[in-house]
Amino acid sequence: MKKLLLITLLLPIGFLACKKDKTPIDSEFFINEDPATFSEIGSLDIGETGAAEISAFDPITKRLFVVRNENEGSPSQLNQIEIIDFKDPEHMVSIGAINITPYGGAVNSVAIHDGKLAAAIQANDKQANGKVVVFKTSDYSKITEVTVGALPDMIIFSPDGKYIMTANEGEPNTEYTTDPSGTVSIISVKENYAVTTFDFSSMAGQLAALTQKGFRIFGIGKNFVKDIEPEYITISSDSKTAWVTLQENNAIAKIDIGSKTISNIFPLGFKDYNTTGNEIDPSDADGGYKPAKWPVKGMYLPDAIAILESNGTPYLFTANEGDTREYTAFTEFLRVKNKDIKLDPTVFPNALDLKKDDQLGKLNVTTTLGDTDGDGDLDELYSFGSRSFSVWNGNTGAQVFDSKNQLDAKCIDEKVYEDGRSDDKSVEPEGITIGTVGNKKVAFVGMERSDAIAVYDITIPTAPVFLQLLKCGDAPEGVLYIPAKNSPTKKSLLVVSSEGDGVVKVYTPKTI
Repeated sequence: MKKLLLITLLLPIGFLACKKDKTPIDSEFFINEDPATFSEIGSLDIGETGAAEISAFDPITKRLFVVRNENEGSPSQLNQIEIIDFKDPEHMVSIGAINITPYGGAVNSVAIHDGKLAAAIQANDKQANGKVVVFKTSDYSKITEVTVGALPDMIIFSPDGKYIMTANEGEPNTEYTTDPSGTVSIISVKENYAVTTFDFSSMAGQLAALTQKGFRIFGIGKNFVKDIEPEYITISSDSKTAWVTLQENNAIAKIDIGSKTISNIFPLGFKDYNTTGNEIDPSDADGGYKPAKWPVKGMYLPDAIAILESNGTPYLFTANEGDTREYTAFTEFLRVKNKDIKLDPTVFPNALDLKKDDQLGKLNVTTTLGDTDGDGDLDELYSFGSRSFSVWNGNTGAQVFDSKNQLDAKCIDEKVYEDGRSDDKSVEPEGITIGTVGNKKVAFVGMERSDAIAVYDITIPTAPVFLQLLKCGDAPEGVLYIPAKNSPTKKSLLVVSSEGDGVVKVYTPKTI
């Protein structure tokens, strides 16, 4: 009888051990949540346009820190980090702000680790070197400030907290008379915040091979180092490797953090909208959403990137927003109907029809690609973004998944698709983050033009499965996941900050 009782007592322990092996979660914090049941539990309006961009959460103080750039460029500009009491996400309260004006221009991004808040701040002259300022989350006092590259657009701590990295976009001025190099900065926290900033000149000799695979160097002067524009960073769990999206260049760079060197550049190629599953609606003048095959290719041009490591392979998830260079001295896009877009009559025998507004006429395409034979007309059409999110092998750069036109279709189903953006970048996926909800790995994809977040089960990273669509504020910019073990509610939380209306929204799933 005692032997039977012992076996009975051991069974639950064995079951938990098996469950723990299958999920990379400490069983102490495991909550059986359903990732398909996220719903809104809290909302806070902190200002007007630009009032809620990127958010970061500090589990020590239970405060949310939100980038707030209102009326940027005007005399009434507000440049600060809003501080929100997040102890009760259903009733968030703004409790103050950190004024960034003394440190330079706009604050673009924030990140938190172990009671330290790091802020990426551009210079008042956007083409000059920017700064990273580190504050204590407890009393907002400054720990240090260091110089990084021009226009630090995104900032991140390595998982072990030993490094801070920034993607320094290095955009030109509007006259294109000053164009700083695109760079990446690595800050060694334990070495008194020593900074190493490097450009991409070490890879310049590979330009021809990279270009053949879809890498883009373009603009006035076509300078390899100056034309590369780092956008967003993700870092491996062992804090040894980083991947950086080079948005305008249609590529991802791989960086060895220890040696502070670029180990590879992965061009992303192009998406063919003339194949089954990739159908798009390229017009806002065709009477509604009417997806079809079209002789157009999409440049992925990813913004945000997030990593999921599975069975020893790093999988990179990208939100393929698409971006254009639009300056006084140089603009790269025109609509297909523009008289300066000349279509090759052999490739496009129906060119006159294609130029109609209800076909391809209103679609924005780049003028920097497509003339494959150099005769002055376009043999191929390339539009901006891919209206999707993708998954790439972080070791090889190979694409292992693309959501095709599913984001468009799901937004249509939920009646949040904005047909007026069909001729541009459609739903415009911009933000992406990954978390563990229950025993599932989950991706959250923010869509700027549909004001919505798509939730996917990515437990099998090469085969994501759509779960639900969440409506959010206007133009979601920051998509932040807070795991249950760090959450003030001890449940998973999704925080979405929207720059269009300055609203922060919080979502949580149901427990099973």
